[in-house]
Amino acid sequence: MSADAAMTSGAGISGTSVVRLARGVRLHEDPVRGQAVLLAPERAMALDDIAVAIVEALDGQRSLDRIVDNFAQKFDAPAADIAADVRAFVEELANRRLLEIVA
Repeated sequence: MSADAAMTSGAGISGTSVVRLARGVRLHEDPVRGQAVLLAPERAMALDDIAVAIVEALDGQRSLDRIVDNFAQKFDAPAADIAADVRAFVEELANRRLLEIVA
């Protein structure tokens, strides 16, 4: 499977994956609605506070496992629960072609 196909389908994303927002995708605060949105060419995705925290952590340098460990410590929550939520959200972003897999 090509890297583009893996990114598109969310396949190939694991705890060791390092991802970042795709080129042209950015986090934006919508002052009218008072809500954060992820903006991409001809698309927008409203985000809640948890989604914003995940997006901000996708810096293209840390693995998803490391992000999960940081969240588990920060929020004093079970890493397994956080890992499931982070992976599901990241896979959704990948399916929408909003992410790039760095490593």
